[in-house]
Amino acid sequence: MRSEGRYGEIDVLRAIAIVLMVLFHLVYDLREFAGININYQDPFWFVIGKTSALLFIFISGLAGGFSRSPVKRGVKVLSYGMVITAVTYLAMKDMYVRFGILHFLGVTMILSAFISSLSSRMLWALAGASALLGFWFKGFVLETSLLLPFGLMYKEFGSMDYYPLFPYISVTFLGILAYRYFYAQRSEPLLAFRLNFKPVLWLSRNSLAIYLVHQPIILLIIFGIRFS
Repeated sequence: MRSEGRYGEIDVLRAIAIVLMVLFHLVYDLREFAGININYQDPFWFVIGKTSALLFIFISGLAGGFSRSPVKRGVKVLSYGMVITAVTYLAMKDMYVRFGILHFLGVTMILSAFISSLSSRMLWALAGASALLGFWFKGFVLETSLLLPFGLMYKEFGSMDYYPLFPYISVTFLGILAYRYFYAQRSEPLLAFRLNFKPVLWLSRNSLAIYLVHQPIILLIIFGIRFS
């Protein structure tokens, strides 16, 4: 039922997340750097971008159950996030990425050993509490930036990409719970199917690399056309 030891449904979800992410960032770049009148804050594009991020977070929690070294992978992903912080600080100044999706995923992967030791009942409770806490935090404006990773913002805060632990870690908890219910206790998952569609497999296997290089490629194309 699985292709090369992989779960087809997870590959499909990851590929969908990649496509939605590239599409949203393309629209963002066309507006911000090419001056094309596309409002990426419209509900349609907002849903596209948010769905992509939530899928990545959910899949990270789900796939953590299959990983032999989630902490090592988490350190790697967090390191890439810090590189993005440095690059965007040089290029975007006030809108640079302080705690984006890669920072979030890296931290939650590092914490995965502890999180995975919790009972399912506790994870359900924490998922609900984290979501509520994150929305509650939106009502606070602090004088310090030290608590940004937890969802507490400061005055005049802005960023190209911001995914704090609260409320988004609730989606990580749901991914871990999905692994327990549909994978850990089964010889084959409930929705398993064989996937031999090479483009989808390629997107899934190279999702991190695509995330890292797609923005520079889009910008190179935009600036190449503008100044040609």
